Amino acid sequence: MAFRVYTENLAFSTRRLRTNGPTLFPEPPSETLVPMDKRLLELVYKIRNRNLRRKVYALLDNPSVKIGGKTFSGLPIEKSPASIRHHHNYPGGFIEHTLALYELCMSLSRVARKVYGCKVNNDLVICGVLLHDIFKPVTYSRTEDGRYRPSELAERVDHLTLASAELIRRGFPLDAVHVVAASHGRQYGPIGPMTVEALICHLGDSAEADLNGEVLSAARFMIREVTGEEPRALNGKDAFAIVKAKADKGWRGVRDYLPHI
Repeated sequence: MAFRVYTENLAFSTRRLRTNGPTLFPEPPSETLVPMDKRLLELVYKIRNRNLRRKVYALLDNPSVKIGGKTFSGLPIEKSPASIRHHHNYPGGFIEHTLALYELCMSLSRVARKVYGCKVNNDLVICGVLLHDIFKPVTYSRTEDGRYRPSELAERVDHLTLASAELIRRGFPLDAVHVVAASHGRQYGPIGPMTVEALICHLGDSAEADLNGEVLSAARFMIREVTGEEPRALNGKDAFAIVKAKADKGWRGVRDYLPHI
């Protein structure tokens, strides 16, 4: 059965997806095509609460913010990194981090339920997964040589402040705002996790970022050892492949994989 996704005031027709579930949103009269990444759309659809699902979709579809009469939109989500230096610092890194974080957080939720008997609101966890970095793209800009640097907006406001303010403005539930605001923990964010859902998102975000960042760092080192040069561009999949090649075949494995980058 095809389903369609719509925001509160505007109707959007998505590419058709097979599902046995009910429609995500009621269908109004007019339609406009939505270019949202299918993988993100599938995660939105996993949110059971209809109202929360609408709000998450609407923000993902148009992650811009208006301040002082000026609208800031930043890099397209599909092309944005998830950070400038440490992890997922390449085009597409934002979505890759989001997808990986979803898998990790769902595993942590299952552990909390099955092992510790703790009830977890997965809608809030998924909301946090999808929106915890939603305003990172607006705080990045790209130079002519393809490098990333903080945008004009990032010199005044950080992405968590932007996200928290926008979620409050759009009427998100308090616990959803908290999951996003606490996603970076007390050390790097405005507040630490005070709910199980916020803790799951925070721990998952930290672990997944470290996983990607450590593998990227190791792969860059291996490339430098083999070529004597700093790799100009490296994504997560190639980084994992290089580390695995080194483990399996030694330095020869690294040299053999380099033509694939």
